Amino acid sequence: MSNKFVVVDLETTGNLPKKGDRIIQFAAVVIENGEITERFSSLVNPQKPIPVFIEELTGINDEMVKNAPIFSEIAPKIMDLLEGAYFVAHNILFDLSFLQEELIRAGYEGFFGPVLDTVEMARILFPTSDSYKLSDLAVKENLHHDRPHQADSDAEVTAELFLILLRKLSNLPMITLRQLLPLSGGLKSDLQLFLEELLETLVDREDVLSDSVEIFQGLALRKTAIKTETKSSPENQPYPENEGAKVKFLENGMDGFEKRIRQFEMMDAVYYTFQNEKHTLIEAGTGVGKSLGYLFPAAYIAKNHNRPIVISTHTIQQQEQILKKEIPLLNKILPFNIKAILLKGRSHYINLERFLQVLQEENDNYDIILTKMQILVWLTETETGEKDELNLSSGGLLFWNKIKNDPAFSSTHQEWREWDFYLKSIKEANKADLIITNHSLLLSDIKNQGSILPNYDLVVIDEGHHLEKVAAQYFGFSLDFLSTRMLLSQFGTFDQKGLLNELEEMVRSIPDRNDTLLHPFEINQMVIDLSYEVDEFFKLLAYFAKNKKNDSNGSYRLKIRFSPLDKSKDSKAVLHSAERCTFLIKDLYNAINSRLFWINQQKSSLSDLEERKVEEIYQFLNELNELREALIHCFIRESNDVKWIEVDVRTPQNVTTFMAQPASVAANLREEFFNKKKGVVITSATLTVNKSFNYLINELGLDPNHTLKWIIPSPFEYKRQVRMIIPDDLPDINSVTTDEYVFAIAENIITIAEATKGRMLILFTAFEMLKKTYDLIKESGFLDDYVLIAQGITAGSRTRLTRNFQRYDKAILLGTSSFWEGVDIPGEDLSCLVIVRLPFTPPDEPLTEAKCQLIEKRGGNPFYEYSLPEAVLRFKQGFGRLIRTEKDRGIVVVFDKRIISSKYGKCFLNSIPPIPIKKGKIDELVRLIQSWL
Repeated sequence: MSNKFVVVDLETTGNLPKKGDRIIQFAAVVIENGEITERFSSLVNPQKPIPVFIEELTGINDEMVKNAPIFSEIAPKIMDLLEGAYFVAHNILFDLSFLQEELIRAGYEGFFGPVLDTVEMARILFPTSDSYKLSDLAVKENLHHDRPHQADSDAEVTAELFLILLRKLSNLPMITLRQLLPLSGGLKSDLQLFLEELLETLVDREDVLSDSVEIFQGLALRKTAIKTETKSSPENQPYPENEGAKVKFLENGMDGFEKRIRQFEMMDAVYYTFQNEKHTLIEAGTGVGKSLGYLFPAAYIAKNHNRPIVISTHTIQQQEQILKKEIPLLNKILPFNIKAILLKGRSHYINLERFLQVLQEENDNYDIILTKMQILVWLTETETGEKDELNLSSGGLLFWNKIKNDPAFSSTHQEWREWDFYLKSIKEANKADLIITNHSLLLSDIKNQGSILPNYDLVVIDEGHHLEKVAAQYFGFSLDFLSTRMLLSQFGTFDQKGLLNELEEMVRSIPDRNDTLLHPFEINQMVIDLSYEVDEFFKLLAYFAKNKKNDSNGSYRLKIRFSPLDKSKDSKAVLHSAERCTFLIKDLYNAINSRLFWINQQKSSLSDLEERKVEEIYQFLNELNELREALIHCFIRESNDVKWIEVDVRTPQNVTTFMAQPASVAANLREEFFNKKKGVVITSATLTVNKSFNYLINELGLDPNHTLKWIIPSPFEYKRQVRMIIPDDLPDINSVTTDEYVFAIAENIITIAEATKGRMLILFTAFEMLKKTYDLIKESGFLDDYVLIAQGITAGSRTRLTRNFQRYDKAILLGTSSFWEGVDIPGEDLSCLVIVRLPFTPPDEPLTEAKCQLIEKRGGNPFYEYSLPEAVLRFKQGFGRLIRTEKDRGIVVVFDKRIISSKYGKCFLNSIPPIPIKKGKIDELVRLIQSWL
């Protein structure tokens, strides 16, 4: 086994060696026999200027490399180091392609030895890691990384990380290593060669398993830990009603405890709600300590009354935080133990029987190979078998559909049922005091008459301002092109390797013939006809939307309302196509079902493989039937739902979606939820408009006379921490064209950015305006020294964009939609928040239009009852991005003058904490910004 590894890192002038980018720093760390034996690093003269961005990223400038050797002078040393070694790097393709180019330029043939990529290895061996960036892995593994983006520091950290990865690989069970070996042949690196060598050295090692792992049906799995009670739990524990008693408990369990009077207020409000079986709305400002504010009293009620309490959050991140941070803290504080379980939908859990079967399948692409390897390692670690623990690629998420837990694939073998992670989680939930879930599963349970969650009648809904929108999705239907096409391609035609071929193989394996069954070619033709009609249907939807488009806003992304009362030619074409789709689906469904019925009749026993394929086809039929039901509901059956088409005119067919949702879910929630539950606490930092809960009460269907209401303000001193400025030399947003407005705000953004030195979050209400502003700032060249990060333009998720924003001193982040809330950037990383326009939803947005029509019909005022309150809540969420701790300070800039010029502007200002407001010309305001920051 080769015991020599050379870990390499480079800094370069750019990303494209073929287009003349050059190396500016080379570093290598040599590892032999598990020890670092040599280090080499050198700056390199690239013989071209270093771009400003690279200088800011690496700290390396033209002066530093002026007298450094050119690459050809250090090439002999590099070739000497690489002799007989594995080449190791973090993202091998980048470093190797640059090095090859430079070696060839220096007269060498290049490097042709084996390579290992620590990104690829980390993805396999740390399958649950949030990120595979070197700096993030260094933090995770407690590695000292003092100078990121300098080759010597990066190479050192990569070498230390590589040694950790080698140790982890060597300590995996032998059975897992043997399963990884054949899969590793499809990787980008030479891990297969290394695994072969490793298995040869371990050939005499007996597979001595650690106490935490067991082998089941050929899979190495983590044993379920037996949790022991650390505290006795005497029957009735009195709730600490006074301040002193609460302080005593919290002091004992919390390091650096600070008394939060408003958190105590919230605890008492929640306790009173559940004790007296009421429904309550609690607006708790930023910094109150909301999670502990409801968990602490909920724990006492659950324990003393032996009643499970459901805690529902909006996001997975929130669920994880409650389980991993708040519950351990709660168990430290309380005089008794609380059992909490995180429960998710069935498809979030792995089906081990199905995974073992698909593990044997070949012809996999890179993503599937990597995902299989990730899961093999993960199974030695996971106690939950739950998908959200894994960091899967998009291809990995598609693969998950093959191995997810599903009622159609419920195992008949008892031994597999004992390792059914979903059944295990349900069993645990039935014994839990607190059941943590999300709004989606809560609503799914409501929709399915309580068949998913254990029986409960007390619930806390955190981030409750999202409940109405999630409910509308759950009580509605949606159809999108990609999902529909993927469903049909899963079954496929004879030309594709899908379920149709597997179905026909089973039919052919039966010697008897059944003349009543359709000929295989007829079924094949049915799939072709249905696929064609589905394509036509989505083309007609896109065509309908484009013809109805209002060209004035220049938007690429359209939302166009669809009404069955519309008797236009385009509308009739859509309805007729939808009808044809339902007939074709029904024919195909019946044909496949007849075949399956006959197979089950003829075959006394199916092989495991055949059984799995039959189950997979039944699952396909269920989904086909759901598609037909959705089409009937949206186009054939009469309903009061609001219906609309969403389409991107640049690639219409691929991103066309049809939506149908109730205009109001108030009645559904009142009858199916609030009237059936004894105590519901709805909490969030943004529930009131102008100090009133009326808007939310109406939207959710709560009874205003029997709902308790609490406003618990933030403990932060906003008057001291925040200034709001409103430039009055900007044009009125409704009096000029979008391009004129963008030109004016781009100028102001440049001026403000220079005053704040970046550290700006700019919130837009529409992507088109964001993009035009971004393009204009880029073209101007005035902010070339700044890192501009824009949602929908810069690649990456919201979390990744936020993390990149925090990484650079002079950064500006442009965001829309999801950036108005849930983004947490404390401290000096964010010191200026810009709100480009008040976040009103366009009046022709289908759901808004329908809600306003309903209000108008009953003689109400749509603007004051719906449009304004919705915009105010959104504004409060955006405002809340700036101050996250008591030490933060910053500036809020509002470009939209309506906040002070319109009579409704006060409603926005009265809904946020009182702060000093200054309006004036931008030059005066810039001086205020500079002195304030």
